[in-house]
Amino acid sequence: MPTRTDTHTGAITLDNGEVPAIRFDKVEKRFGDHIVLHDLDFTVRKGDRVTLIGPSGSGKTTILRLVMTLEEANAGYILIDGKPLTHVERDGKRVELKEKHRNEMRKRIGMVFQQFNLFPNMTVLENIIEAPVHVLKTPKDKAVARAHELLEMVGLPDKADAHPTQLSGGQQQRVAIARALAMEPEILLLDEVTSALDPEVVGEVLNILRDVARNTDVTMLIVTHEMQFARDVSNRVMMFDGGRIVEEGSPEKIFTDPQEQRTKDFLAAVL
Repeated sequence: MPTRTDTHTGAITLDNGEVPAIRFDKVEKRFGDHIVLHDLDFTVRKGDRVTLIGPSGSGKTTILRLVMTLEEANAGYILIDGKPLTHVERDGKRVELKEKHRNEMRKRIGMVFQQFNLFPNMTVLENIIEAPVHVLKTPKDKAVARAHELLEMVGLPDKADAHPTQLSGGQQQRVAIARALAMEPEILLLDEVTSALDPEVVGEVLNILRDVARNTDVTMLIVTHEMQFARDVSNRVMMFDGGRIVEEGSPEKIFTDPQEQRTKDFLAAVL
């Protein structure tokens, strides 16, 4: 996808003038001697729903963790809304940006993890308003009102005063989705959000995320083994293997007419 780079700010735009939501530019990630991502290049447009599929260990979750700044790339650049996330190129050198800048960039991004990561000592309501109040400086009454709206949306309007230990796994994950959305993110990262759930509650969580995809313009970057969910929600699917993009295209193309043998083999094993 043709792009243009501003050499002073590091900002990237597409040739049509559009600023992508996410841009990976020759990103490499290593753990010791093991290279997890190899010179990774891809762009996610604003409002896109992009699902990453592939075998375990192919680098999918690492991509989300890099965007969330939970991991740091060893080389290359990641841009959010055209702005560098953690590093910028200056005078031919890769320069690390200050923590203040990273904190500002993180405010644009929400993430729902495999594990729910709720604060056990806080009520559901307190979990949801914690970051808006303390990070975004949202007035508490406004944050509380929004939290109740989100609890209604995820089907838990009567659980505001409950603690996480009083909830089922499916309910906790729905609270985690509400908590991520409470930050009004431009980008929502979903990392195998059903993998820790009992099979009978997977559908209810996925239906909520389908509603989010239908009713908001948030950009979504999704890692999942739920292929029907990927098919329903995505407008683009990327097949990964060994830290590289093997193939990408529309869900219809990838799931019904894959071109690469590695994609065919993977889908034959999981469908």
